[in-house]
Amino acid sequence: MIRIQSLRLTPDEALSPLENAAAKALKTDVRNILSVRLVKRSVDARDKGSIHIIVTLDAQTKRPPAFLPKNAAEAPAPVPWTEPVCACPPRHPPVVVGLGPCGLFAALTLAKRGLRPVVLERGKRVEERKNDVSAFFAGGGIDENSNVQFGEGGAGAFSDGKLNTGVKDARLSWVLETLHEFGAPEEILYEAKPHVGTDRLGKAVSGIRQEIIRLGGDVRFETCLTGLITEGGRVRAAVTNRGVMETCGVILAVGHSARDTFYMLKDEGVNMERKPFSVGARLEHRQDWLDRAQYGRFSAHPALGRADYKLSARAPSGRGVYSFCMCPGGQVIAAASEKGGVVTNGMSVFLRDGENCNSALLVDVRTDDFPPDGGVLAGVEFQRRWERAAFELGGGSYKAPAQLLGDFMQGTKSTQAGGVLPSYLPGVAWTDLSLCLPDFAVRDLRAAIPEFDRRIRGFASPDAVFTGVETRSSSPVRILRDPDSLMSSILGLYPAGEGAGYAGGISSAALDGIRVAQRFAWENGA
Repeated sequence: MIRIQSLRLTPDEALSPLENAAAKALKTDVRNILSVRLVKRSVDARDKGSIHIIVTLDAQTKRPPAFLPKNAAEAPAPVPWTEPVCACPPRHPPVVVGLGPCGLFAALTLAKRGLRPVVLERGKRVEERKNDVSAFFAGGGIDENSNVQFGEGGAGAFSDGKLNTGVKDARLSWVLETLHEFGAPEEILYEAKPHVGTDRLGKAVSGIRQEIIRLGGDVRFETCLTGLITEGGRVRAAVTNRGVMETCGVILAVGHSARDTFYMLKDEGVNMERKPFSVGARLEHRQDWLDRAQYGRFSAHPALGRADYKLSARAPSGRGVYSFCMCPGGQVIAAASEKGGVVTNGMSVFLRDGENCNSALLVDVRTDDFPPDGGVLAGVEFQRRWERAAFELGGGSYKAPAQLLGDFMQGTKSTQAGGVLPSYLPGVAWTDLSLCLPDFAVRDLRAAIPEFDRRIRGFASPDAVFTGVETRSSSPVRILRDPDSLMSSILGLYPAGEGAGYAGGISSAALDGIRVAQRFAWENGA
């Protein structure tokens, strides 16, 4: 098998059989190519007049080609991922709290080692959870345990399902292969910016849950961790709304919105610290505008898919302003998890075929922005303040406050939509968005948007829609853990993932879950 790195194909060539590209690169007859596997694919759109698809291929030939270019060599042999099986499991099972990506992969890792984990998930199965979320989007009441934040799959289940990460870890290939094995599209194995889509992610999540159970694990829905029982500084039992269960240890994979859990841990004396995060609003444009802006004359080419962007700038104040969780062809969604608050997020299906694109535009929040008397969880109260302000500004019915971008830049209240129709359900209330954002966020967003417009012409379109607020970009707290044992100040308690402050996004959360589970197994003799 020969690996051919970084082939530059025109969009038309990318639609042709890849055997042609492999034969051309190896200077051999296409009939000499037995098979081709796509290893990596990305789009180079830096020159709008000459867009290329960059691919890496593994090609199998009938006979060795006479010529190997500099970008070709023997393909590395695949290395299967295995987990050693524990010969003598502990008397009491490990407990994993939370069934988002961190908890899913932590539990799967433990189950593969024969440790029979018990997973506690405060929300419902993904299938039932979708019904609750749909009812909320339609204008019904919020279920505080089954919503966009809580339930099987975690917050990532209602998102674009992005899997790209800056983390370099050999275990990432196992994460992607596992998701694909249980229902995620094959494209995640080779796309440079892989995404699953909210419509495909649920199948993969439920498939992994069923595999955990098949391997001896136990998944308990609508079961919330409410306390810990310790002895000699070590956790001995988990207290839940359904009773007490003894355990050899707890992996805490609760996600960034488990505020009641944070307060419980504070009361239990677990060491935590304030953590900076970001705040802002969702900005919607028409997707066809972005396709033209990014791809020029190639904008409708079927080899390219929907365009995206990633932007960042430093405001005069010194704060960072950046786009976050960009959703091509997606919608803005209601992501509240508490009564009396409005929170926004973004979501796309796999095809990304919606009329609008959206992204959060966020501004850095520093720990000294928090209420001075709020203690270690002051960031939670900072988030709540602006979520409640958005709820009141939206009319108190979970409608979100919205404003045309042109009006936001001029400080003028909006009264109706322009050329971009807002996608947020259960609807928006036209207003002045600055009334539910910190002054520093309003100031720095207004400073950064003209810079973003210089990079993508039309970004500052007056008809673009700003919908607020977005406060859940990351956890407002870090649950401290030892860098070697990965345990907290309570022995046997392992903070993990995004909620604990050690990840950001589906892939990095899954990787942290695996890392912590492997350490947990080692500490317990497995």
